[in-house]
Amino acid sequence: MSLVMKIGFGAALSLMTLASLAQADEFKLSNNQRISCSRGLSAGKLNTATCKSYAYLFNAKTSEYFRCQVSLALTRDNKEVINVQADGGCAKKPRIFDTDGNYSFDATETEPPNTNSFFGPGGYAIWASDNNNQKIRGCIIISSGLGSDISKCIDMTFQ
Repeated sequence: MSLVMKIGFGAALSLMTLASLAQADEFKLSNNQRISCSRGLSAGKLNTATCKSYAYLFNAKTSEYFRCQVSLALTRDNKEVINVQADGGCAKKPRIFDTDGNYSFDATETEPPNTNSFFGPGGYAIWASDNNNQKIRGCIIISSGLGSDISKCIDMTFQ
């Protein structure tokens, strides 16, 4: 085998090894997506419907997660659709556990503002567990109504 082929083979093998190490993080989508819609009437007999849905993408190795939201607003009159707007994106959130591991995750959203939502749009709950140990953490994040969210996580005890 020529020297050039040996060097090329070695470089390819090194790149494949680095690529497999870079892909060590495993991302999982939460199983508990919600959608909420509202309707409103505007002047001139226009109807507007707005729908939002949330999902969570979880890094099963680091316990970091992303809160993702998609929304669609539709405005129409009695005869036609006048305007459609859509938006979405994901916001990175902090780690739930301090160390890397092998974690499972789920999340749930509160409903849109109602009697259960004292300070604004409500909040969400995050549950994460260690797949290799008897360890689970529950977190609740709510809007303070003052611009910043309040987040508290509790390690569960087993009796």
